[in-house]
Amino acid sequence: MKSASKPEAASRLGVGLHRFLVFLSLATLLLIVAGALVTSNDAGLSVPDWPTSFGSFRMPPMVGGVLYEHGHRMIAASVGLLTIILTVWVLWKEQRRWIRRLGVIALLAVIVQGVFGGITVRYFLPPPVSTLHACLAQLFFALIVSLAVFTSPGWIEARAGLEEPEGFSLRALSVATVGMILLQLFLGAAFRHHWFSLVPHMIGAGLVSVMAAWTIVTVFRRHGEERFLTRPAWVAGVLLVAQLVLGPSAYFLLSSSAEAPQPTGPMVEVTVAHVAVGALTLAALLVLTLRVFRVVLPQRRPVDAAALVRST
Repeated sequence: MKSASKPEAASRLGVGLHRFLVFLSLATLLLIVAGALVTSNDAGLSVPDWPTSFGSFRMPPMVGGVLYEHGHRMIAASVGLLTIILTVWVLWKEQRRWIRRLGVIALLAVIVQGVFGGITVRYFLPPPVSTLHACLAQLFFALIVSLAVFTSPGWIEARAGLEEPEGFSLRALSVATVGMILLQLFLGAAFRHHWFSLVPHMIGAGLVSVMAAWTIVTVFRRHGEERFLTRPAWVAGVLLVAQLVLGPSAYFLLSSSAEAPQPTGPMVEVTVAHVAVGALTLAALLVLTLRVFRVVLPQRRPVDAAALVRST
């Protein structure tokens, strides 16, 4: 067992920061749900101006689509305020320079996200901008979840390195899976904002399912005794199964209500759940990937005897 380094030992004092980051992660997930409610209820232009609402910064009557759109803005403003507090906190307390840099990146991301939101409203929901707005929300969520992992007691405590058997690299597989999920979230957002058709998103769903299942099974086969890895793998597996049910259900309800004068309740509820579980699946597999890098050693490359002889 390795001893904790000096910067890591100092971070033990940051329990409050870790709890704050968990809270900010939950607030960001709520913001993603609020954004999905706006899109699913076709409420994106219910408040036609930005940054004001109907020409004022006062709260408008929260009825109809205004409830979703202005509610989304209120939650976004709260997340922005929490991110400012986070940035000041890490710059003040955190000793790891790379954590402080991530805190600043989080603040810049939330500012850019606000600008994207304003452009979306002022230019009548252009599909590329609306899609980028949705994707940046997921990336910001991933960043805050990562910071919560980096400041957690389990991460800070030193752990023995786990050897990898010969064969494919679990590190590379988990990174590829998270990358594929991000691509799938982009394809889903592009479909929801009428930029792409559904076909790329359906193909992506198949690839993500295979890669996520492969990653989870590999973790249990190679490191089934390491709860540090199996716990997020279990969570990811449950979420993956839920997503496999929610995805086709959302498509069926969307297709069956295509002629309805307004979005139906079941379609909205299932679609929003599909978006939320997608974000949680990303978070679970991201946590698993970060933990893999924390405790699993890189694979050793076979020694090239001929090269050794030539070098001597």
